[in-house]
Amino acid sequence: MAYKYMAEAWKKPEASFVKEIMNQRAIKWRRQPTIVRVERPTRLDRARKLGYKAKQGFVIVRVRVRRGWLKRPRPKAGRRPKRMGVTRIKLAKSLKLVAEERAARKFPNLRVLNSYWVWEDGRYKWYEMVMVDPHHPVIQSDENINWICESVHKGRVFRGLTSAGKKMRGLRHKGRGAEKVRPSRGAVRKRKEKQ
Repeated sequence: MAYKYMAEAWKKPEASFVKEIMNQRAIKWRRQPTIVRVERPTRLDRARKLGYKAKQGFVIVRVRVRRGWLKRPRPKAGRRPKRMGVTRIKLAKSLKLVAEERAARKFPNLRVLNSYWVWEDGRYKWYEMVMVDPHHPVIQSDENINWICESVHKGRVFRGLTSAGKKMRGLRHKGRGAEKVRPSRGAVRKRKEKQ
């Protein structure tokens, strides 16, 4: 029952008690390193939904990412502003996926199970990763999570196998308009080249 109220409070953090608490925490978080291992999840209800368990082998990592999109140097040669290629340039990856990749590089012995948004201010966004140690005996003996111990899941973040990665690859869409998405855009391209 407590998780239900937690989830409701986090749906609209601006209107609930969450805003005051998190604004105070953000002051400390700004001074901390970019990637920090955390004892317990900030949003327990969300972490539990994404597969977190309070047992050995599960690790929570908080990552800070700079907000905003790409900035390109302004070309010296003359052209009209529309063709400058300075503004309206967006990253193909979401900031959430960027945060997941940074956490995976920092902890190469762990695997990212999933992640969730924690807080943001005008300059940064914070995400928390649920990470799993595939070599831990507790994880290997747990039937619900030991699938991640298999070698095919090594580097799953970098191959777009997490939820944020699948969204970037367009795998949330089905049917008409999504014919060239599965199994991957690269595989579809190769299939066409063979024809």
